[in-house]
Amino acid sequence: MNRYLIISPHTVEECTKTIQHIEAAGYITHFDWGCKDGEHCGWAIIEAENPKEALLVVPSFDRPKARAVMLTKFGPKDIPTAHR
Repeated sequence: MNRYLIISPHTVEECTKTIQHIEAAGYITHFDWGCKDGEHCGWAIIEAENPKEALLVVPSFDRPKARAVMLTKFGPKDIPTAHR
């Protein structure tokens, strides 16, 4: 299973609705939020088979704006081949 960083931006007007939907889906504790600092976005690390599956944690009305970025850990030996 892969790990994905979920980046889920939303507007000020969508904020409460977005957070309520994520809470109802059971993922509220997975997310960190920038809303109180004026950055209306949620970030979470989710394990999933693929990016499409990972984005299922985002409410459907926010999904078109959301991104899933596969995360990889590198060690010192991985640096020469990191982009292969």
